[in-house]
Amino acid sequence: MAAADSAPQRGGGRGSRPPNASMADVARLAGVSSQTVSRVSNGFPGVNEETRDRVQTAMKQLGYRPNSAARALKRGDFRTIGVITFTLATTGNVRTLEAIATSAAEEGYAVTLLPVAVPTQDEVRGAFSRLGELAVDAVIVIMEVHLLDSARLSLPPHVKVVVADSDAGDRYAVVDTDQAGGTRAAVRHLLDLGHDTVWHLAGPSASYAAQRRTDAWRAALEEAGRAAPPPVRGDWSAESGYRAGLHLAGQDDCTAVFAANDQMALGLLRALAERGRRVPEDVSVIGFDDIPDSGSFLPPLTTVHQDFAEVGRRCVHSALRQVRQSAPESGTTLVPTRLVVRDSTGPAPHRTL
Repeated sequence: MAAADSAPQRGGGRGSRPPNASMADVARLAGVSSQTVSRVSNGFPGVNEETRDRVQTAMKQLGYRPNSAARALKRGDFRTIGVITFTLATTGNVRTLEAIATSAAEEGYAVTLLPVAVPTQDEVRGAFSRLGELAVDAVIVIMEVHLLDSARLSLPPHVKVVVADSDAGDRYAVVDTDQAGGTRAAVRHLLDLGHDTVWHLAGPSASYAAQRRTDAWRAALEEAGRAAPPPVRGDWSAESGYRAGLHLAGQDDCTAVFAANDQMALGLLRALAERGRRVPEDVSVIGFDDIPDSGSFLPPLTTVHQDFAEVGRRCVHSALRQVRQSAPESGTTLVPTRLVVRDSTGPAPHRTL
């Protein structure tokens, strides 16, 4: 009786499952070799359907789960993409990360996120080392801001990496939105409405995207033979757009503003309303991003649409292409933008087109 009352015996009752079933357990129950079980669990061809069904039934009955970590170590394929980002405080970074995660999942890959507190070269190298310890197949760097201690991004050699939102396309694979094309379309739209020039509510000076939008805004005005007013700088937030808007509302010759993102445009709209400047009758406003709420602003915001989902897809596809070819890539891929015209832009005041 004492022996019977001891720990339950392996495989005791009907329908019982041995704890931590092994490949050998599956092989015995299915009447095949462990090698056949391995081929079935890894999806290899060359196993007839009857045998495959028998092995899969045995796996299910025993509750067997293949050791994916061991298989990954053996193959050197971890089915994981590392993502390094400096901030999750901006709409662009969050939506790009969401798109990367969604696209990776569709390809059967997981995502390991590693935020970097300070944008320095040493922090980036440290992040790559940590991701190496976590066993990832490739790395995507969401590089929105300039490094504080280096003019150029320098990554470990032979690394499979994709950089989003950067200018490193001569050394690494870069995926970016066509910032310049979207900005030119916004400026041309306002000039075509009869405005003499376009003021600019710029993003932070450390941002690659803000820099490219400012450069393209100035170039578009120069190409049209128009003077470029001094840009007013914000930090991407609606509050900074509001503060800048109070200044712009006091400029009597300001009839059109290109804001570097939609949140700052939202703050600008509030400031103009408080100062009695009507939109678009007195001042036309264009944003950039086309966030989901931009069509619900008052008035609905004309803006440049960014396809964050496509940016994420192309980042993942570039990363996996490097994994499958066992070779790094370089060069820049630009995802097109498009102007979405709503009610916040109109003809210049006192002019009939």
